[in-house]
Amino acid sequence: MHDAPLIGTIVGGIVLAFFFAAIAHRLRLPALAGYLLAGVVCGPFTPGFVADGHLAHQLAEIGVVLLMFGVGLHFSLKDLLSVKSIAIPGALGQMAVATVLGMLLGWALDWPLVQSFVFGLALSVASTVVLLRAMEERRLMETERGRIAVGWLIVEDLAMVLALVLLPAIGASLNAGQSMSFGEIAVTVGMTIGKVVAFVAVMLIVGKRLIPWLLQVIAQTGSRELFRLAVLAIALGVAFGAAGLFGVSFELGAFFAGMMMGESKLAHDAAEETLPLRDAFAVLFFVSIGMLFNYQVLLAEPLVVLAALAIIVIGKSVAALGIVLAFRKPLTTALTIATSLAQIGEFSFILIGVGVAQNLVSKEAQDVLLAAAILSILINPLLFKLLDRAKARLDARAAPSEEAQGGIAAEPLQPTALRGHVVVAGYGRLGQLLGEAVHATGVPLLVLEEEKDHVDALRQQGIETLVGNASSDEVLDAANLPEAKALLVTLPQAFESGEVVRAARQLNPALRIIVRADSEECREHLQKQGADLVVMGERELARAMTEGLAPA
Repeated sequence: MHDAPLIGTIVGGIVLAFFFAAIAHRLRLPALAGYLLAGVVCGPFTPGFVADGHLAHQLAEIGVVLLMFGVGLHFSLKDLLSVKSIAIPGALGQMAVATVLGMLLGWALDWPLVQSFVFGLALSVASTVVLLRAMEERRLMETERGRIAVGWLIVEDLAMVLALVLLPAIGASLNAGQSMSFGEIAVTVGMTIGKVVAFVAVMLIVGKRLIPWLLQVIAQTGSRELFRLAVLAIALGVAFGAAGLFGVSFELGAFFAGMMMGESKLAHDAAEETLPLRDAFAVLFFVSIGMLFNYQVLLAEPLVVLAALAIIVIGKSVAALGIVLAFRKPLTTALTIATSLAQIGEFSFILIGVGVAQNLVSKEAQDVLLAAAILSILINPLLFKLLDRAKARLDARAAPSEEAQGGIAAEPLQPTALRGHVVVAGYGRLGQLLGEAVHATGVPLLVLEEEKDHVDALRQQGIETLVGNASSDEVLDAANLPEAKALLVTLPQAFESGEVVRAARQLNPALRIIVRADSEECREHLQKQGADLVVMGERELARAMTEGLAPA
């Protein structure tokens, strides 16, 4: 379809992604494995249909923009500033370690110094899409871990903006046989930082007022179609304008657009309107990555690819783990951040592509990086599954020390004196609604929570709280479950909820245990662990709406 490359790329990418994702699901593999394989199939290195790689990359960029816009909707400036003390030194430190490791690999392969540096720098930055997908699947975006991860991403994004501005200038000077003076480098860096500061100032001064006001005006028209169009226009328009006028990335522009729109009461509606498009274009992002994969590099340079993969999965993770622990954060937070960063993606491809265009990096080095990137993206979901399985046991083993590291006062767990009380495990959105309902009935309420922000809010309300992970034996013992009336488990992870249910059932065989679930598989697992009632959101909505049909 040479006369319609855009249509061919979209249709071919989505159809193949669906086909291979269905196979991956059947084999109990992550869906993104199917998306990547779809990209390999429609890429230039395999026979048959070949999609337009340039168009696929631009379509993928839209997906990244919408994803960062969605993150910004749920992320305030206060959240960003709250993690600056760890996100800035953490991201820069981890990038420095990965860059040095990449340079050492280049030195071992007799690569030129500049090529080794660009290669190492490309290994140091994580993929926005992969990281945020993992965080959203586990509902971590509103936790301290999620805020640190997003802040880490923003710092990496800003560092890459600076690198992408400097790299062409360095390449031009080296190709001309001249080196840039310190003054020229300082001027270039200063101008770039100045543009970023100007963009942030415009968004905080003008955007913070204009974007919510515009959204409110459009909502008053009563046209859902116009509202949806306004949300997309703001997200894409600000991203494009930020890149064109201020030289910052599309992703950073979209993130700030989302943050400013998040000031509006209509932010939730805006997020819902962009979700379908965001998911569709995110699929095309993974397809576009698969299209870049040249499998022949695995045959020609297998050891080099494995070495690069080791830097990404092991080197970056160990560096991030050490940095987060050095800031006295909980072990689970450190492991989550380390696992999230054990992959590379879009900025790595852009940086290495600029390096090739400027004759600073060889095509072979680019192929090695792309192969290592795809392998890291495939491995990352498996690492998260291992983390999910280990998290409950790690929390139980390290809960007391982690509470001290997480900024909550290191206080011994005092067993509650409550009797006939209701215990709520987890105080996210669902936990808060349940807590308010129980509190309103006058029944004694006890909350098990480990997030510092939630603990502070609970104590301000005078609600008795045990600080720690609900799956910890110490926390459950202190909750006096043998004398409790009921246990409501609102934790998002089925494995962690299952550990809570299992331990609680052993402590009190007659305890009424009610748990949330997101799928049939989760429901079956929780019932096997001993839950009396497993509530699924869609089923309860259907039941309530059906009951509404009955005459009053």
